[in-house]
Amino acid sequence: MTDRPDLPSPVSTPGRTGVELPPSRLQRFLAYRLLLGLAVVVFVLDQLTKRWISNHLAFGTYGEAGGAIRVIGGFFYLVHQGNTGAAWSLFTGRSVLLAVLAAATLVAIFFWRRTLGLRDPGTQVCFGLLCGGIAGNLTDRLVYGHVIDFIDLHFGSYIYPTFNVADSGICVGVVLYLIHSLRAPK
Repeated sequence: MTDRPDLPSPVSTPGRTGVELPPSRLQRFLAYRLLLGLAVVVFVLDQLTKRWISNHLAFGTYGEAGGAIRVIGGFFYLVHQGNTGAAWSLFTGRSVLLAVLAAATLVAIFFWRRTLGLRDPGTQVCFGLLCGGIAGNLTDRLVYGHVIDFIDLHFGSYIYPTFNVADSGICVGVVLYLIHSLRAPK
């Protein structure tokens, strides 16, 4: 048997008693299929929606008078904004630094996947959302120099900061991970 909890149980070789082969690369890869699949779905949805916005609204579009698309009047609009910062425009103008941090985060998640417990399906869902979102916004920073934001929500006189599908994946992934961590047996 293997002493590494991140690897699937070894495969017994037919006809040879007591001989066990370590899991193949494919088996190790497939152990993370939920995480990888969800990350790809979030990434693709994010990039498709951003491409649609870029094709249908001029950059800098904001407000109905400026050409925004009203989805639900007084509440939900589609706009085309750029953000060189992080959430709520923190660290504005630091797109290169944020791109480096995003890439480093993805690399760190890969290397510390065992420590993070990424074999657990619940944890894979959380990190799939998170990684897909990070990859989506990182792609924008590398291609455009900023993140494309397009979901504009208004709550009375309060206007929520404009965001995108990647941001949603990141936020939902983090919240689910916190809930999952608090519920996990110790």
